[in-house]
Amino acid sequence: MADPKDQEEPETTADTTEDSNHDPQFEPIVSLPEQDVKTLEEDEEELFKMRAKLYRFASENDPPEWKERGTGDVKLLKHREKGTIRLLMRRDRTLKICANHHIMPSMDLKPNAGSDRAWVWNTLADYADESPKPEFLAIRFLNAENAQKFKGKFDECKEEVRKSLVDTGDTDSANKVAEKLEELSVKEKASEENKTEVKKESEKKEDEKEVKAEEKN
Repeated sequence: MADPKDQEEPETTADTTEDSNHDPQFEPIVSLPEQDVKTLEEDEEELFKMRAKLYRFASENDPPEWKERGTGDVKLLKHREKGTIRLLMRRDRTLKICANHHIMPSMDLKPNAGSDRAWVWNTLADYADESPKPEFLAIRFLNAENAQKFKGKFDECKEEVRKSLVDTGDTDSANKVAEKLEELSVKEKASEENKTEVKKESEKKEDEKEVKAEEKN
């Protein structure tokens, strides 16, 4: 029997160390030029930015209800040339817009159901879905301190826009917007009250039916 020590070792035809360090580069078949993605915020100055959760009041539902619109950073942006200020909010990850409308002097932040970290307000033209439409919105922050910071900056923006409208003599437009916002607020309130009344009336009829059924028995 042959001694294993006497067997010849196999010859190596290539340097294994060199193979392990070999890193070939392959040129792409199609060369794609880099694209600049526009956010449409390039001409605006960021006045405020904070994480929050946004809701809209779905008055078209039966019964009407608050529906979550998204969680992300809410921003107040001022256009460097026009001087207009808008509220913009994008959802996390997808960056899809969930709120986009101009700040007007007539807008009024009100506490939501007595909460110290949430506000509600009306806007006549929100462009989150591209086509402008009136919305009744609510925004909730992590704590009361953050909510107050938002309201403070929001009110500052309202005053700045008001002064800008006075300087340009465009107070009539601001007054018309205020009237429409008030009308929208009244309609939203009436819608809620109407739904409540319908529900009460329906419950009343059901009670009457039960009473008559018991009398027959």
